[in-house]
Amino acid sequence: MPVDLITPNFRDLWFRQAMMADPATMSYNHAWGGTIPFPEAQWPDWYDHWVLHPEGKRFYRYVVSEEDGGFVGEAACHWDESRAIWCADVIIHAAHRRRGFGRAALRLLCGAARAMGVDVLRDDLATDNPAIGLFLSEGFAEEYRTPEIIMLRKDLRHCCHGEGSG
Repeated sequence: MPVDLITPNFRDLWFRQAMMADPATMSYNHAWGGTIPFPEAQWPDWYDHWVLHPEGKRFYRYVVSEEDGGFVGEAACHWDESRAIWCADVIIHAAHRRRGFGRAALRLLCGAARAMGVDVLRDDLATDNPAIGLFLSEGFAEEYRTPEIIMLRKDLRHCCHGEGSG
């Protein structure tokens, strides 16, 4: 499915708020509490941190369907200081899943991360998260697992040719 990654406008944070509050969309996050409150009072600081001033440590975009221009999800990565790793994050709204948006967004995110100079991108997923198969099919490999999570990693130095930079 053709998608694009766009920088959201502040007023478009309603979509992120709706995704974070949707139990079906956030079902993958059950191990960490499920839905996540994102009240409007948090929007200014969050937007400043993630969008206006990423300081080379964060990348955040909405996933947009090229078919109709609608928002279908979000793709992000950030430098996790405490673990000294780059972490990926792709969330597709439950209403738009199983249509190829996640795969296309993950490919674009890997290309964008590589363009930022990221060598290795990781994501820790709950061991029952159905997205594990998607990540593995897109060149991520299991680094380690615990009873709760599986850590996946992709070396971006030898991949992502032809993938967008978002």
